[in-house]
Amino acid sequence: MNGEASVGPVDFQFPGSIEALLDADVDGLLDAPEKPKKVTATDRLERAFLEIVEFRRSHGRIPDSQTREIAERKLGARLEGILASVEKSAALKPVDEFGLLKVPDAPASLDDLLEGDELDLLGDDSGLLDVSDLPVRRQQFDTGDVARRKPAEDFEKYDPLFKQKHAELRDGTSRLLPYPGLGHIAPGAFFVLNGVMLFIAEVGKTEYKKSTVRENKRERLRCIFENGTESAMYRQSLAIRLSDEDGQIVVAHDVAEIFSEDEASGHIYVLRSLSDDPQIAGVSDLHKIGFSRGPVEERIANAAKQPTYLMAPVEIVADYTAYNIRISALENLLHRVFAEVRLDITQIDLKGRDYDPSEWFVVPRSVIDQAVELIISGGIVDYVYDSSSRSLRHRR
Repeated sequence: MNGEASVGPVDFQFPGSIEALLDADVDGLLDAPEKPKKVTATDRLERAFLEIVEFRRSHGRIPDSQTREIAERKLGARLEGILASVEKSAALKPVDEFGLLKVPDAPASLDDLLEGDELDLLGDDSGLLDVSDLPVRRQQFDTGDVARRKPAEDFEKYDPLFKQKHAELRDGTSRLLPYPGLGHIAPGAFFVLNGVMLFIAEVGKTEYKKSTVRENKRERLRCIFENGTESAMYRQSLAIRLSDEDGQIVVAHDVAEIFSEDEASGHIYVLRSLSDDPQIAGVSDLHKIGFSRGPVEERIANAAKQPTYLMAPVEIVADYTAYNIRISALENLLHRVFAEVRLDITQIDLKGRDYDPSEWFVVPRSVIDQAVELIISGGIVDYVYDSSSRSLRHRR
């Protein structure tokens, strides 16, 4: 044997039948693979719709069939196709968690009807839909959703603003331009509609209303008219009227033209303190430079009670309307330019707390005007303020 262990024959008995062979297959090696379940047309439809649902979950809106983004455009077109089919909409109802296939309610008011007229099929060139000058008819059932003009209770606060704008139009510091588009309907803007000047006092929170193809956003406005009335029409409704009735916007004289893609960002303002405090009144060329999304007059109404205004009334030296500008970034940039001449003073507010105003600078008005022009043109990044010469010089 040479020391090697012998291996005996393996005792294996072949089953005598197919049934016995299958019974002996305890590991399932001989089991036939399961045939994949056949994908039905309903399954394919549901999978396609769930892609749209996932887009809505990720982006917070439905896909747009008109966008240049190919993937989104395909989903938007797919949703429109599903909405056009009653059968498909009914079949997908169990998986429609966001109500994308819900049939919208009928318009409850004329404002709702005009706001949803995306193709401008109801454009009113004849002015037949302008009922602002007609007597208000008393209705038995008033839901409060219809925008009607009513007396403005606090009109005395806005009357000086209208008088100021008319004075600016007379002396040429402001001018009228054709209505430039929806993006300019922002707080603080002045428009002329059918010969009546109106002021956008407030833009309400955005509401979302579903239509058959998309979710439309809309905002209620508080429009103050120079005749002492106000309206709470939707922003889109005012845009339609301004567009159809040759409305105009009131802008500063140095604005040559406004394009539809331009967005009104807010106001760059320059203030002068009327304080009788010797340490403030004795500083020449002291100006506050700031930004406001709404009218500056409202912003400074309580200046005498606020430490940021040095606890004293202020005078508006300049008010510029800025377009296509990110306000916070410009504010930081402008303050860095004049950082060397920032006023170093501590104020105490009405509660006895210390406050260090940060927007007051000792700089001539002419230099501020130059800086604002450079801000609007984008050239301010190439300049610094030289306190010794009291002028802006090109950055080396």
